[in-house]
Amino acid sequence: MESWGAFVARRSWAVLVAGIVVVLAAAAYGIGVFGHLANGGFDDPATDSAKELVLEQAAFPGRDTDLVVVYASPTLTVQDPAFEQAVTRTLGALPRPDVAATTTWWSTRAPDLVSGDRHATRVVVTLAGATQDAKSDNWEAVKDDLRAPGLATSVGGKWAVFGDVNEQVSHDIARAESISMPIVFVLSLLIFGSLASALMPTLVGGIAVMGAFAVVRLVTGITDVSVFSINVITLLGMGLAIDYALFVVSRFREELATQPDESRASVAAAISRTMATAGRTVLFSGLIVAASLASLLIFPQNFLRSMGYGGVAAVLVAMAAALTILPALLGVLGPRIELGRMPWRRGTRAHRADAQALQEVHGTDREVVHGAWARVAHSVMRRPVVFLVVIVVGLLALGSPFTQARWGSVDERVLPASSPSRQAAELQADLFGGETSSASLVVTGGDPTAVSAYAAQLGRVDGVTAVQPTGRTTYEGQARTLLRVTWPGNGQSAASQDLVRELRAVAAPAGSTVRVGGATADAVDLVDSIGARLPWMALTVAVVMLVLLFVAFGSVVLPLKAIVMNAVSIGASFGVVTWIFQEGHLAGLLGFTSPGYLDVTQPILMLAILFGLSMDYEVFLLSRIREEWDRTGDNTRAVAAGVQRSGRIITSAALLLAVVIGGFATSGIVFLKMIGVGMLVAVLIDATVVRALLVPATMRLLGRANWWAPAPLARWWERHGHREETRAAATDATGTSGTSGTSGPSEPAEPPVLQPAG
Repeated sequence: MESWGAFVARRSWAVLVAGIVVVLAAAAYGIGVFGHLANGGFDDPATDSAKELVLEQAAFPGRDTDLVVVYASPTLTVQDPAFEQAVTRTLGALPRPDVAATTTWWSTRAPDLVSGDRHATRVVVTLAGATQDAKSDNWEAVKDDLRAPGLATSVGGKWAVFGDVNEQVSHDIARAESISMPIVFVLSLLIFGSLASALMPTLVGGIAVMGAFAVVRLVTGITDVSVFSINVITLLGMGLAIDYALFVVSRFREELATQPDESRASVAAAISRTMATAGRTVLFSGLIVAASLASLLIFPQNFLRSMGYGGVAAVLVAMAAALTILPALLGVLGPRIELGRMPWRRGTRAHRADAQALQEVHGTDREVVHGAWARVAHSVMRRPVVFLVVIVVGLLALGSPFTQARWGSVDERVLPASSPSRQAAELQADLFGGETSSASLVVTGGDPTAVSAYAAQLGRVDGVTAVQPTGRTTYEGQARTLLRVTWPGNGQSAASQDLVRELRAVAAPAGSTVRVGGATADAVDLVDSIGARLPWMALTVAVVMLVLLFVAFGSVVLPLKAIVMNAVSIGASFGVVTWIFQEGHLAGLLGFTSPGYLDVTQPILMLAILFGLSMDYEVFLLSRIREEWDRTGDNTRAVAAGVQRSGRIITSAALLLAVVIGGFATSGIVFLKMIGVGMLVAVLIDATVVRALLVPATMRLLGRANWWAPAPLARWWERHGHREETRAAATDATGTSGTSGTSGPSEPAEPPVLQPAG
């Protein structure tokens, strides 16, 4: 990284111009990604419910319940010719290529299609198309043509829900950015104290988002990518770019302040050292976060895979921008990075003189002993067991509600109460005898008598109110029967999920097979599918973290400790999320309706994001600690120095990231709001309790074992490991040159004994 920094310093203008060209091209191409994104993607194609849907669509075309339109009149009833004509003419005028079928009360006389007072009816519309993209396009084509003259019209169903979600997502992104970006800029101005420096995080964030959009648009040419990936791109692109810019710019200013003058050579030296230290940290952080998000590709659900595509793209582009365009811009600006200094910040010359004077008079001991963060670290390290026990017990208590989590999938309740499709669903429940749920069963084989006996058995399952044969045909040389089973209640409830499991437990007719589908079956299969792959995700993330952190720090102990601590802190955020979004606490304040369960995909997404973000701060803190450990071999001193030197930066980075996340916590989509709130809690816990208290406590107890590795690995790391060879590492605390290994420097020349400030 030091060589790369020297190259960028020598070719600053060339790298910057090339970067600008690439960014402009990416922005022009990437902005078109919105027209290439898909809806849905919550199913596993290998599950029983997914296979049932494919078979049902093939054998019984035109039976999908894509839209449910409610027509109502305060004066007319469904028997009045005017009511019937208004509906039938509206349906007849729908574009024929876009609609496969419509099912009405007048064509079927089905009692569940008319309200009790006969003043309302619902029409089931099946959209044409065999893919999600085709159905989405056809929904867009017909949505404005469904309104019947003289009748109140409400449109619900899954494609109406998806359409409202798309609109809400676009609105939420614009609102989140309008809320968070001005606050981020003001906070950056307060943190950096100069206008030029404060612009860097926002600049890199914009590059990261536009670049990630371009990458994801390329991916859409290969596979479907969910529209929800836009949210994770914006959140991670802005959030991590802000973190990385803060790390790099802060270190550059620190290095520039130690140079003898403001010449071009001094600027180049500062950039080179910045890349060797903060740049190295950004590189490892970006790889770790990207690896964590890439674990989402293990899951077959397109929704989770899309989050993986978008997240990895956002992280890698943010990392690349922080390691190329940002140092090139710093090389061009040089000391002008202080342009627009605020009144409370003095010039770079005065800052440099102060830094040199402080180092000459006090050395580094004053910072390690008397700095605010160092005092906290020393206080913790005097009583590490007490702090460790209290913190772990507190975090486990916060996480305890998660042990009672209940799982489901998305429905219209993820939308705000003002959304048309949610209002349509609530209107249906009011007019048509309360909320009902259903399952579709395709029976392959079996004679009519055996199928009838099977249907009778289904009807005897506790809770089932009706079993209706809705079609029988021959498809691919075999008889197929479509059965519809209905029961009262919400399809995502635990009772409904148990009922589907009981339906599946009913023995199929002799010589036949049965596949069970429908919204509730989808939820059951989604939970099972994710549960089966979760251990593989955890194993993949753990192995990648162990390898990368070992390469970064030459220890096998620190990676294990980091994984355990991150698991505890993330568990605490999951407990808070369960308490809020499953149990409904703070629902009024946050503006959502609790469904009584958690969408099973969201904790998985949060796990991947939060594990990566937690390692982001871990890498930055351990990098600073490793620097001091290599210099002195004193574990207590190294921990205190690392916490002191990284405390302000990590706190500032967490604050800026919290603002970005907080903007997304205002989303009208419940599961996006849940991600925002959960991440906000996790980031704040991680940047304060974990980094300032738990890390010093555990590292004080482990002592020199922090840096242990088996001899073969230690020798490998000595030859190939990525050490930050800082100027400070060239000499030990007494000015004697020395070498260092995974177990510390060779015979450090009596590092000073520190007396923690009381």
